[in-house]
Amino acid sequence: MIDLKNSKRIYFIGIGGIGMSALARYFKSKGLAVSGYDRTSTPLTGQLEEEGIAVHYEDDIRFIDKAADLVIYTPAIPGDHAELNYCRDNDYPVVKRSDVLGAITNESFNICIAGTHGKTTTSTMVAHILRHSGFGCNAFLGGIAVNYNSNFWSDEHDVCVVEADEYDKSFLKLNPDVAVITAMDPDHLDIYGTSENVEQAFIDFSARVKKGGLLLSKYGLKRSAELKADRHLTYHLQDDRADVHAANIRMNNGSYHFDVQLPGSAISGLDLHMGGQHNIENATVAIAIAKQLEIGDEKIRAAVASFQGVKRRFEYIVKNDRQVFIDDYAHHPDELKALIKGAKSLFADKKCTIIFQPHLFSRTKDFADGFAASLDGADEVILLPIYPARELPVEGVTSGMIAERMKNRNLLLLQKDGLTDWIRENKRDLLITAGAGDIDTLVEPIKRILNTE
Repeated sequence: MIDLKNSKRIYFIGIGGIGMSALARYFKSKGLAVSGYDRTSTPLTGQLEEEGIAVHYEDDIRFIDKAADLVIYTPAIPGDHAELNYCRDNDYPVVKRSDVLGAITNESFNICIAGTHGKTTTSTMVAHILRHSGFGCNAFLGGIAVNYNSNFWSDEHDVCVVEADEYDKSFLKLNPDVAVITAMDPDHLDIYGTSENVEQAFIDFSARVKKGGLLLSKYGLKRSAELKADRHLTYHLQDDRADVHAANIRMNNGSYHFDVQLPGSAISGLDLHMGGQHNIENATVAIAIAKQLEIGDEKIRAAVASFQGVKRRFEYIVKNDRQVFIDDYAHHPDELKALIKGAKSLFADKKCTIIFQPHLFSRTKDFADGFAASLDGADEVILLPIYPARELPVEGVTSGMIAERMKNRNLLLLQKDGLTDWIRENKRDLLITAGAGDIDTLVEPIKRILNTE
């Protein structure tokens, strides 16, 4: 049992992770002493330090808060980590992030957004609508909301919006009052082994919806009939067989105008100022939740129109008549497909060049065919080396695995440190950077080149 009420000093191992940093901010907001370790300094860890949270970047037991009464770690930390093993060997209470999030939300009204893709934007949309409308919520997000430049905020209203992460089966420790399942595609096969096991985990997640609670799932999901909840609605972009769907979609200069049909009602005249039709679909389910909470239509319209998106989710870095530069976190074949399709539909007059950094050797090996098929949708492709994250190299697994499977031969394999020179020599009118590794460190240098040269 995690004793949060009597905890005064919290130490994080992997504090710079998007989910871990949200928890760190939560405890800091409660007045607790918070500190931690991460492997590298990032803009996010810099923000944590500016907020008064001590962070160090060397795996060294000398820097541990020896007075900590709770140690929280992410499963992405390797098993031979010196600090983690020291805390375990010296009988500190050592718990996973998912256990703490489960304990925090144990007695609140919880809106939990799950899915192998789409969950970050959807959960941020829901949290933004609740905050902007004055309904109020505590938000634990897997991305940085552009409106607030944060992945966490708190409110006196005892409602939590939680991004429910399937990695390491973390989401099976949550107890939703309202749950969303956006997708159940195979991913994290290093954890689950098979696509059937991934699907079963989402079915198990649906069974955790509280008695009388509501489940919203994307229409057409495989094994949808096995999902469990007392109330179950489906949603879709435009398929009118779904209980909730968009209608009358119009595009104008990178923005969308649309209506949403709901069971027994509708809301019209919605404006979404971010790219990708998949984000209209994300908005439809966020709007459906707001309607369930009886938030008024005018407040919903105003909140959706003011939503500025999530950093690295179809984020416009440069957007003018001459040049469009989009950055996105896409690291799964379906996410890449939606990203490229969305960009090309919005900017049909421009040649689409995507720079993709594969994430993990295991994911590249498992989905090489899917990555190749998705990237074939672009006009031009640049592949960077695989970002290893927590993994060691796998013999024979490289970005070339994707390249050799592609039909589009307008492609180039480049090292990361040679990319900015290529950009200077090869200006493109629609440029996309994509991936979940450290490709985001190239965004500002590319932006400077595009804006000044």
